[in-house]
Amino acid sequence: MHIKTVEFIKSAAEFSQAPFDGRPHLAIAGRSNVGKSTLINYLLGRRSLARTSSKPGHTRLLNFFLVNDAFYLVDLPGFGYAAVNRQTQNQWGPMVHDYLENHSDLCSLLLLMDLRREPGAEEVQLMAWLGEAGLPFFPVLTKIDKLKPQARAKKMALWSKQMREKEDFTGKLFPVSAHLKKGREELWARVEPLLTMADDENEDGSEEV
Repeated sequence: MHIKTVEFIKSAAEFSQAPFDGRPHLAIAGRSNVGKSTLINYLLGRRSLARTSSKPGHTRLLNFFLVNDAFYLVDLPGFGYAAVNRQTQNQWGPMVHDYLENHSDLCSLLLLMDLRREPGAEEVQLMAWLGEAGLPFFPVLTKIDKLKPQARAKKMALWSKQMREKEDFTGKLFPVSAHLKKGREELWARVEPLLTMADDENEDGSEEV
């Protein structure tokens, strides 16, 4: 995908504040220390569009970026490791759930997971829910540059085996690294058709009204 323009539109503290203008949404979810901001900057070809922080849990809102004036990239609050109080974390859950379950323009989700670790309870539950909801998702493995090639290959084989054992997952894994300049084009090649299809369907619906 050729990224021409990227514009930060807004941050939303609740589902009702999300944009509802017919453009498709691509959401990004993952643990708070998985490198979400780094990956967003890499995917969009920007250096500091999404803030990176040494303190996990920096993103506490739904952040919307308009890409090519055609679709929204949505940065969801991280889960799991966030160094915030439990009351704040409990507020994120319903907000994210409402967005994932109810936004009619959401067409796909990138689920970021650290290659060096195994899927946690949050990732497993989210994948199961996405499968039940019928929302296409792409497992993206981050931190791949933290391992040497041989160790990386072993971890990839282990992840592939674990994912094949999940009844609700029949797709593939996407190892992506901004440092290694790896995986960006392959991921966009799989995601872009979903965004285009959703955009075409929205246009057809608008013409019928």
